[in-house]
Amino acid sequence: MAFTGKATYGAGATLPELAEDVSDIIGIVSPYETPLLDHLGDAKRPATSTAHEWIEDALLPNRSSINDGSVTGGATGFVVQSGAVFRVGDLVRPGDTGEVMLVTGVNASTNAMNVTRGYGGTDPVSLTNGLELTVLGNAALEGGEADAARFTDRVRRTNYTQILSATIDVSGSMQASSAIGVADEVDYQKQERMRELLRDLENTVINGVAPAAGPQGSGTVRRSMNGIIRSISTNVFEPGSGAIPAGGGDDENELTESVLNAAMREIWEGSSGAVDTIVCGGAQKRRINSFVTSSRAYLPEDTRFQDLVSIYESDFGVARVILSRWVPAGVVLLLDSSRIGVLPLQGRSFHYRPLASTGDSVVGQVIGEYTLEFKNERAHGLIGGLA
Repeated sequence: MAFTGKATYGAGATLPELAEDVSDIIGIVSPYETPLLDHLGDAKRPATSTAHEWIEDALLPNRSSINDGSVTGGATGFVVQSGAVFRVGDLVRPGDTGEVMLVTGVNASTNAMNVTRGYGGTDPVSLTNGLELTVLGNAALEGGEADAARFTDRVRRTNYTQILSATIDVSGSMQASSAIGVADEVDYQKQERMRELLRDLENTVINGVAPAAGPQGSGTVRRSMNGIIRSISTNVFEPGSGAIPAGGGDDENELTESVLNAAMREIWEGSSGAVDTIVCGGAQKRRINSFVTSSRAYLPEDTRFQDLVSIYESDFGVARVILSRWVPAGVVLLLDSSRIGVLPLQGRSFHYRPLASTGDSVVGQVIGEYTLEFKNERAHGLIGGLA
C-alpha cells in the first residue's frame, strides 16, 4: 500500500475519502401512543351507516323523593317527584331509616300519594321535603286482580362517523433516490401518517364533539363524532359537591382516594355498570399514585423505588388505571369498557388509497372513518374541576 503520510486512526470525518457515519434508524420523538384504544381493542363488528345507532333500555325505577314543601313530619299524604314509580301495596322505606310505609293510594297524574305510617310496627320518622323514598317491593293481595301493566320504552341512541385522512405526495425523484434509513419513501410516509391518524382518533374518542346543526354532515358541513367526555351527562362530579367529598390537603379540589371511591359508589348505586377503567392525564395519575405513598415500606437492601398504581381495587369495581395524554388535566374518566366500542364504518378502517397524479409524483391518501359507540352513559362517570 502506498505511503500517504496520514495516520489511519486520526483522519477527520470531513476528509472526502471517508464515508459518513449515519445510523439507518430514524428516531421519532413525537407522542403517538394510543393506550385507550389499545385497552378497548378492536370492535367486534363495523358500523354500517354514517349514523350509527344502538338500543338502550332500563328497568322500572324503584326510587323517587318527596316533592312537597308543606309536608309535615307525621304526614300520611304528600306529593312525590314521580307518582308513576309507586303502586298501591308497595312497601316503601323513607331515606335510610328503619320505618316502612304501606302505599294505600297514588295518583300518577298529580303525583299525590297516601300511605300508612309505621307499617309492621316500625317506628315512624319525621318526613321532610326532598327525602328519598325506596320501594322495597309490592305486597299483592291473595286472589286479587292483576295490576295494570307497566313497562319502559327502549331508546335509540346515535353517534356519527368521522372521516380522518392525510395526503401523501412524494416526487418521482425522491422515490427513486436512496435515502438513509428509508427503503421506500412512500411506505415511510404511509407509516408516519398512520401514526398521526391513530393519535388523532384516540384524541377524538375522548374529546370529540359533533356539530350542533346537521350532524349527519354534507359537502359543506363536516361530520364529526361525540367523544366520551361529551357523552357523559348523568354522573358528572366535582369534589365537595353532592355526594362527593372535598379533597384533602391544601386544595379541596384535589383528587383523593375518598373522592375517587365516592364517585365509583355513585355510579354503582345508579346503574348495573362496573367501572373497570380509569383514564386520566399525567397530573391526576400522579395523584392516584400518591394514594399509597404513606403506606409503602422499604427494607435496607431495597434499591428500587416504586411509585406506581396500575390497578385500583374498591368495593365498587376493580379498575385498570390508564395514562392518556389527551384527557384534560382536571378530568378523570370512570368507564365500563364493556359498553364502549370504537367502530370503523364497514370497509372504511384505516387504509391507503392511491390518487391520480397530475405530475411527476406519487400521490395517495391514508383514510379511515370511525365512530364511538358509548352505551348506557349512566354506567360511566367523570370527575371534573380537579386541581
